[in-house]
Amino acid sequence: MGLFDRFKAKDKERLEEGLEKTRTSFLGKIDRALLGNDTIDDEVLDGLEEALVTSDVGVTTTLEVIKRVESRVARDKYVSSKELTQLIRSEIADLVLNASSHAPADYDADLQNKPHVVMVVGVNGVGKTTTIGKLACKYKAAGKNVILGAADTFRAAATEQLEIWANRADVEIIKQGHGADPAAVAFDTVSAAMTRGSDIAIIDTAGRLHTKGGLMDELSKIKRVIDRQMSGAPHEVLLVLDASTGQNAIRQAEEFTRSVDVTGLVLTKLDGTAKGGIVIGISHEFQIPVKYIGVGEQLDDLQLFDRKHFVDALFN
Repeated sequence: MGLFDRFKAKDKERLEEGLEKTRTSFLGKIDRALLGNDTIDDEVLDGLEEALVTSDVGVTTTLEVIKRVESRVARDKYVSSKELTQLIRSEIADLVLNASSHAPADYDADLQNKPHVVMVVGVNGVGKTTTIGKLACKYKAAGKNVILGAADTFRAAATEQLEIWANRADVEIIKQGHGADPAAVAFDTVSAAMTRGSDIAIIDTAGRLHTKGGLMDELSKIKRVIDRQMSGAPHEVLLVLDASTGQNAIRQAEEFTRSVDVTGLVLTKLDGTAKGGIVIGISHEFQIPVKYIGVGEQLDDLQLFDRKHFVDALFN
């Protein structure tokens, strides 16, 4: 086994460990729905529907799974309860989107734009700044020249935290004083990245409550300013969501996608929750790919999302 294969094996192991609470809850609910049934009837489907909804897969996605299962059962005429879990696994895999062409497939992937500008959004407390720091470390380790922009100027602690990560990753950070114009910081970050030949520019943004319209207006303004400085940028807009908040994460996604063209999702804190089903529902409902998932506190616990590995770990 080569070094690359060992790293992949380690990632899979950490993913399975991180999804343990979700897997135990999810499969337990499915097993209870099937208990004592040899065939797929309305009672089983009702139980399956309840199992998916209460696993935070979401109503919209649950109904789609049930519709697909009913179609398969009608077409195949007979599906035993033993086969149902495999059928559910297959349909869920089809519903979850993989990373799209908006984003590089890996940290060492070739970039179509230089600098590749990434704008990161999300409410306070979801792990946004930590995610940016881990991304900076991983891109730097892959040989990329990285620059960070501290555009969350409403919280002094946000800039301080990002600066700690910048020092840890040994990358440059562009910052201004507390209360400075966030769009100006974003402008300066992109300008510096263009002048210095940076490969990646990652811009942090404020994360006040998603119900406050002022925040959404500010994010839209930052995005416009970035585009004026570098046409077509930002090339990625990553929305960071805390998986442990379940359906609240869906409400946050609704608000952010109205104001900003979100191209990818980051689901954090999957290791501390049984609500990992949100990954399935949120990707399908918004038709936005999950780009990264967080399954722990360590640097390597921020993983590139792979739907096959995720579904395998969920049904292991």
